[in-house]
Amino acid sequence: MYINRMIAIALMLSTFFFPAVSSGQERKPVWELGAGIGLLHIPDYRGSNESRFYALPYPYIIYRGDIIKVDRQTVYGKIFKTDRVLLDVSYYGSVPVDSHKNDARTGMPDLDPTFEVGPALDIRIFENRDDQTALKLVLPVRPVFSTDFSSISYEGWLISPRLNFQKSDIIPGSGVNLGISAGPMFADSGYHDYYYTVGPASATPARPAYKAGGGYSGSTVTVALSKRYKRLNITTFVSADLLDGAVFENSPLVKTKTSIMSGVSISWIFFKSARKITDDDEMSLDRQF
Repeated sequence: MYINRMIAIALMLSTFFFPAVSSGQERKPVWELGAGIGLLHIPDYRGSNESRFYALPYPYIIYRGDIIKVDRQTVYGKIFKTDRVLLDVSYYGSVPVDSHKNDARTGMPDLDPTFEVGPALDIRIFENRDDQTALKLVLPVRPVFSTDFSSISYEGWLISPRLNFQKSDIIPGSGVNLGISAGPMFADSGYHDYYYTVGPASATPARPAYKAGGGYSGSTVTVALSKRYKRLNITTFVSADLLDGAVFENSPLVKTKTSIMSGVSISWIFFKSARKITDDDEMSLDRQF
């Protein structure tokens, strides 16, 4: 379970702690390699009133290639791209839950870590390079799988459209970048069943049987700040899951309607390419394929 938990946390760290996208005019190395250490405070699951602290090293990998790219939240080939629309592949993960350590789930089976991977449509609504601001609409659709690292089980699917706002150098000359992401989540009954259903065998007087259905799964708001100094990156974020109105809000496993996740990380770049590229260069290369 310890190894499973560390792998799942590493996936979450890579999602939140890679640097924000900077101005398209800035020249950036084609690739960067390094390592980081992150400290996370994570609820056991969305709606849990119990949280854990985790500290974990993670790899720092950025690749701005012609066809394959690796950045903050995606590892993708350019399936389709225009000046404003990109179709790529996004991913996410969640930590396992030891039910005997969670009062709401005592006596229930443990939850294995999950991972999600699927297509995402990235639509640039506006970008002002002089002001270093950008607003994007991201539309990911991801199947969800759980695993004990000996087998994999399909748990359903989810859709989580997001508005992503980015502002570089929010205080002129500070080099501090701001990112804000917000949007609803929708999932099928299989996904909600994994986290919120209470079967007859697990029911108690204090935890009645409950069957979770599909539909609205709450909303998420995330605010992140990042700062880069030479080869050092520092990132901090706080994310809130708002479950009012979610189809499973009456599950006895939902103990709070607002789940907070937060974290801070420091990463160090050991190696980077001598060749540099701008977003405009990448766009020109994209059009050749």
